[in-house]
Amino acid sequence: METKYCERTVALLHEAWREFGEKAAIGTSFQGAGLVIMDLARREGLGFPIFTIDTGLLFPETLELCRRLEVYLGRKIEVLRPDLTVEQQAEQFGEALWARDPDFCCTLRKVVPLQAKLRELECWITGLRRDQSETRSRTEEREYYELEPGRVVVKLNPMAMWPREAVWDYLRRHGVPYNPLHDQGYRSIGCMPCTRKVGEGESERAGRWTGFNKTECGIHTFMRRVEADR
Repeated sequence: METKYCERTVALLHEAWREFGEKAAIGTSFQGAGLVIMDLARREGLGFPIFTIDTGLLFPETLELCRRLEVYLGRKIEVLRPDLTVEQQAEQFGEALWARDPDFCCTLRKVVPLQAKLRELECWITGLRRDQSETRSRTEEREYYELEPGRVVVKLNPMAMWPREAVWDYLRRHGVPYNPLHDQGYRSIGCMPCTRKVGEGESERAGRWTGFNKTECGIHTFMRRVEADR
């Protein structure tokens, strides 16, 4: 099933490599679509740097997957970390900030480290897909965002058109390592306190931030989208 989607994604990755080289990087939280991107880049010989954000609150299975992927891909994955440890954050802002103000917690632990990383890049490659949620349903394959005044970053979403079924068809067909929590009912996996299993008929991201009017951690919403010719 996934074969018909691969050609377009591979073409987008080659275009990004020709245009940006190592100034384009794959950012991943090890969801299924990101794993497909990394594997396609490996198979095509495209040396995009890869980075992830370790919030200090990730599942042990997620951390172990990072190590497994480094062996599988044959390369290091850069790990970004917040300025504050979880303990330091609790000292400054109180225990379990995620349970009281998840937006602020996500800003400290995800958005700020990403902002610093994007200042080094010209193109950020993501695994966003349109069918993940309503908020992502209008995702374009290539978008432009203002990181700061006068500084625009290309956001490449080469998996935008892939349905979930095609992603998992690819991963299983090619034996790509994935998070075993997916086999236990978790469909979108983030930080431990803010992630639960998804029930029958719920959307892919329904298991994130239960009890809050929140569907995004902020890394995909903190920048202002601009037109291509800006």
